[in-house]
Amino acid sequence: MGSRHRLALRRELELLARTPARVDDDPRRILGTAVGWELFKKSLHMHHTAEDNALWPAMREAAAGRPDDLALLAAMEAEHEAIDPLIEAIDAALADRESGPQRLGDLTDALAAGLTGHLKHEEDEALPLIQAIVTEQQWQHFGQVNARLVGPDAPRILPWLLDGASEQTIATMPAPLPEPARMAYRNEWQPAYAALDLWGAGTTR
Repeated sequence: MGSRHRLALRRELELLARTPARVDDDPRRILGTAVGWELFKKSLHMHHTAEDNALWPAMREAAAGRPDDLALLAAMEAEHEAIDPLIEAIDAALADRESGPQRLGDLTDALAAGLTGHLKHEEDEALPLIQAIVTEQQWQHFGQVNARLVGPDAPRILPWLLDGASEQTIATMPAPLPEPARMAYRNEWQPAYAALDLWGAGTTR
């Protein structure tokens, strides 16, 4: 997972954590209809799927016979598996009329803690291992798998990733895209994203 993606996830986790405390509306209604929640889930699923399918297997093969490295990779996959049930539980709470803000707050807190811990674990230990054993060809393959998973969702996912980014990042990150896609980002995707009410009226980004 790239550094920009980790920043985007942390940004959205902060907004997600505020939702159960909202007093201006039912937090379940806010989150249940929030475009930000759907984008967060979609982007997280795409990148975890790319890691599980295209990155960890290649690293396991390269780390064969190295128990500590294999244990780290197993931990990365286990942390992914622990996050999915929390997202499912939040969606179930949103659909349950008997579930109140306290239940939703407990679940969003658990998701924030679990994902924040995973991101830090990834940065502290998995990224150095990636840099040590993943070949340029394997890394390119991972990027290609990630791009295929984003596919038709790029008009929303790319502006989501670049939300709050520096001007330099905004200028360089879309650079590998074909010219028509770069033009679409500037003229259509980013303005449409900017007009979205991601986390309900009154939420400050």
